Amino acid sequence: MTAPFATDITLIQSPGAVHAVPSLSVLVPYYHDDPSALMQDLQSQMSPDVELIFYDDGTGDAALNARLGEIVQKSAEAITLMIADKNKGRSEARNALQKTARADWILFLDADMRPGSDSFLTRYKAAITKGDSDIIFGGFTVSDRAERAEQELHRALSHISDCLPLAERKAAGAQFVASSNLCVRKAVLTAQPFDDGFTGWGWEDSEWAARVAKDYRLTHIDNSALHLGLETDTTLLARFKSSAQNYIRFTDKHPELATTLSLYRLSKKLSRVPGQGLLRPIYRAAVVIRFLPMRLRVLGLKLWRASWYASAFNAEARRA
Repeated sequence: MTAPFATDITLIQSPGAVHAVPSLSVLVPYYHDDPSALMQDLQSQMSPDVELIFYDDGTGDAALNARLGEIVQKSAEAITLMIADKNKGRSEARNALQKTARADWILFLDADMRPGSDSFLTRYKAAITKGDSDIIFGGFTVSDRAERAEQELHRALSHISDCLPLAERKAAGAQFVASSNLCVRKAVLTAQPFDDGFTGWGWEDSEWAARVAKDYRLTHIDNSALHLGLETDTTLLARFKSSAQNYIRFTDKHPELATTLSLYRLSKKLSRVPGQGLLRPIYRAAVVIRFLPMRLRVLGLKLWRASWYASAFNAEARRA
């Protein structure tokens, strides 16, 4: 089934999706990613009470979407593909997916993730059935080695900063919740949607988690997804630079949480150093010179990000 969904979205559904009554909706936004492997992995774990919804956020790749549409239309499972004409950003993409979902529970996955086990969906359904949570985060992992040398820095950074053991995630509460593998009651998202004032990359899921954790029950479980879509050194540099305004928006909304984070303290310290931006070529060199020890490359990337955030803090202070 292919039909217009909204003024700028095309909807493609499997025959099984039309009359499905799911209890869990798995939602996957993608932009310049190929989610076909994830789609097939999830299909192998599906039961009649699960639906999959994929959302192309304006990629404009007709060949990719034709291939995905063919998979959808041949599937016996409940799968929907939404194709947007224009890129609207991660927050709006997730909000559009959430509005389309029919289940009371929603599982967000990034397109470059893979289920960490053959019981991935079953574990989430078991956690939902316990009835003691409104938000469930399963965590994520990375491979022992990146596919390409230019992705190894991202793998190392993720392993150090994001791939935390269950006990550490529980102790940190909302701090390490990410929408890359997030299960949540739809009612929570209806009451507290992602802030579409965030544009581009970064911090919209951190802001959302900090906001909803104040009023809803958050549970961390051991049900990781494998992050395969590691970025290159140059892409990380560009993304960290471009995310500065999103970070300012996050800290403005959650100043008490922000002041507890090492990134905030480092950025504020750099903001008080005259001409600190002149050191960025050194930070960049540390990132891209691959024979340097990895700990120095990670430090260079963190200083690069903090330097741009420091400049954003100063710009905001001048506007005030």
